[in-house]
Amino acid sequence: MSNSETQLLISGMHCAACVRRVEKALGKVEGVNFASVNLADQTAFVEGNADHQAIIQAVEKIGFGAEMLESEEERRTKQQAQTKAILNHKKWQFTLALIVGFSLMVVGMFIGMMVTERNHLTWFALAFVSLATMCFSGKDFFIGAWKSLQNRAANMDTLVAVSTGIAWFYSFGLLLFPQEHAHVYFEASVMILGFINLGKFLELKAKQRSSLALEKLLDLAPKQAVIFEENVAKTIPVKGIKPDMLVQVLTGDRLAVDGVLTDGIIWVDESMLTGEALPVEKKVGDKVHAGTLIQDGSGIYKAEQVGSQTALARVINAVRHSQSSKPPLAHLVDKIASIFVPIVVTIAVISGLIWLALGKDFAFALSVFTTVLIIACPCALGLAIPLSTIAGVARAAEIGVLVKNIDALQASSEIDTLVFDKTGTLTTGEMTVTQFTALQGNESKLLGLAKSLEQQASHPIAKAIVRFAEQAESLEISNINVVKGLGITGEWNGQMIKMGNLAFLELDERLISSLNLQTHNASTQIYLSVNNQLAAVFTLADELRVESKAVIAKFQAEGYQCYMLTGDRKSTAEYFAKVLGLNGVIADVLPEQKAEKIHQLQQQGKIVAMVGDGINDAPALAQAHVGIVMHSGSDIAIETADLSLLRAGLEPIADILPFSKRVLRNMKQSLTGAFFYNVIAIPVAAGVLYPFTGTLLNPMIAAIAMTMSSITVVLNSQRLLR
Repeated sequence: MSNSETQLLISGMHCAACVRRVEKALGKVEGVNFASVNLADQTAFVEGNADHQAIIQAVEKIGFGAEMLESEEERRTKQQAQTKAILNHKKWQFTLALIVGFSLMVVGMFIGMMVTERNHLTWFALAFVSLATMCFSGKDFFIGAWKSLQNRAANMDTLVAVSTGIAWFYSFGLLLFPQEHAHVYFEASVMILGFINLGKFLELKAKQRSSLALEKLLDLAPKQAVIFEENVAKTIPVKGIKPDMLVQVLTGDRLAVDGVLTDGIIWVDESMLTGEALPVEKKVGDKVHAGTLIQDGSGIYKAEQVGSQTALARVINAVRHSQSSKPPLAHLVDKIASIFVPIVVTIAVISGLIWLALGKDFAFALSVFTTVLIIACPCALGLAIPLSTIAGVARAAEIGVLVKNIDALQASSEIDTLVFDKTGTLTTGEMTVTQFTALQGNESKLLGLAKSLEQQASHPIAKAIVRFAEQAESLEISNINVVKGLGITGEWNGQMIKMGNLAFLELDERLISSLNLQTHNASTQIYLSVNNQLAAVFTLADELRVESKAVIAKFQAEGYQCYMLTGDRKSTAEYFAKVLGLNGVIADVLPEQKAEKIHQLQQQGKIVAMVGDGINDAPALAQAHVGIVMHSGSDIAIETADLSLLRAGLEPIADILPFSKRVLRNMKQSLTGAFFYNVIAIPVAAGVLYPFTGTLLNPMIAAIAMTMSSITVVLNSQRLLR
């Protein structure tokens, strides 16, 4: 039994109706909680604890092929093999059909397209040539239509099989019972199959590019790596690397797994994983990630996360999941798909009967019937949403944003209000010493005392002071005592050393105000005293990210309202809000109150995106229409958010919001184009223009038009990859 999720490779799907049937079949399997099928890449995600064999049998029972996929590498290998086989098969199918079809047309021009005593035997021979060609070139459509009929369903195969089959049987009937002025359609039946297979061939070739961005991610991981065992270098497959193994990297190598650099200095290009163009310097102790490229330097790192646990593998898995998700627009397509083919068949039959009632002969009515069936295109409708989804999610990953599901992109396109956490989001999240004032004694000695004392504490302020004074000489301090939330004391050369706030050092505030320190509401002062005499003052602040002000200004220029939501004190929050020019600030908020504040904004009619990074932001991220978690976010925040930033800073948000509008616009363009193509093409095929122009659409032209509608949808989705 499987638990959680299963990925399948499906074969034989042609349109949205096929997708709906497969999803319904999977949904009926005992143990399946959810199933999502993607027409564009012929895959399905199934969640639940259903038996694998039961899942496969459910798909095969309704006439499609299915096989389990254990990994992304296996999916790619099998998908590429499937695509290559289909392309090769379609190439032979359309080549043979078009050659035979054009040959039948040429022969017909010489012997006549109407059956006479003189050409009767020739057309008998050509009828069987055309039948043999149709059996080869149209086999997939005829088998698919038969299986659909057995399951009391209809799809694109039904339209193609019925139209070409009836045209052939009508023509063969004319051979058995010749009619005066009656035209045979052997060449049309064959050429229609030729053009449709040519269209499928071109469509599949174009679709391959839509998943190119994901395939690039898969190619980032090398196949082999050099490891050290007992000081001996060995080259092994990456699959063999286990945690704690030492792995060597040289300039030009790609890292095989995630780990920590233990030796050397390297410059790493992380652009494909984070979207950041500039190489990043990595020193001993720094984290390194699978798939990133060593641009300069060499080193050794200890493997930590391997296989499916690496950051790259998690990104690929998340991208695949979101590419298989469905936005609300897709549910509209599903409803249309369920009734599309029956409606088209009904229109075709009614059109033919109307022309017969108006006095046209059976050949005319048959031509109308066939053309309506051929020109209708459920393929374009079925491809519109999944192709834009695949391209959009993959491109988002390239610009440094991981999309949990396609709903998040659609929701992002409608956002009008952005709410930011302060610490770690608008600010760096690290306290920094902004000013050091030595009041008595040697400055380097005072820094040494501060460093030696604060090294014993773990508070962010203590760490900031240690970083600031890292070049100072360490001194031997005894009797160290850390007083939580207040300060720290110790002894050096018989002198009492204290560091902390005013109350802890028992200093007079009037003394501090006389120093004229450069402070603001967001700064914090830490005082150093020697034998109860004030010796130095450290001024610290959590600094704004360098890009925060520019990004906020850009958002506001584009019409977004920007708020700060923080648990910090009001004076600090208002200081930063004033510097950034925010529309509003909500401060002194407990973590459990943050979601309520988001809800209050939503009740005012605002469509809210929450941007945060910590565990305390998780409820607000979940409450917002779209939750966005920073690159340095906690695991809980990442789990809760809809969008995760793969690179540091706020710029990816400035990139993804306009891009989300592009994705939604692209979906609507493809969907509208496919819908109006059918709205216009079907009536024209039915002959509404014939009374005014005297011309009737040829079934072969209809086949070309149907093909072009699908290819147009494919090409439109690929604009997102630019």
